Amino acid sequence: MNFSLTVGLPHYLLVGAMLFCFGLYGVFSKKNAIAVLMSLELMLNAVNINLIAFNRFLWNNPVEGTKHLLLNGHVSAIFVIVVAAAEVAVGLALVISIYRSRLSANVDELDWLKW
Repeated sequence: MNFSLTVGLPHYLLVGAMLFCFGLYGVFSKKNAIAVLMSLELMLNAVNINLIAFNRFLWNNPVEGTKHLLLNGHVSAIFVIVVAAAEVAVGLALVISIYRSRLSANVDELDWLKW
């Protein structure tokens, strides 16, 4: 018996979609601001998985006689990682500042901008 398991593009897209849905659920259901930031990071990591999978399976089909790799997905994923790191730094600074002034990191209590 030959059990050959190949992991293809649909498998990666399924994992990315599941991670994105978990992150989306966390954004909409969590009350803590830090948990919401973590859920956003999960969503960005799902996007990175999809970018690299698309790069591997769709954009790197070499034409006869060429031996180059396209790194569009990898460069885009690195850009998303850099933006995510900046977002976490700014977001965490805002959460700490809000916690110091309000003594709460609950998202429902952040209503001082309402009319």
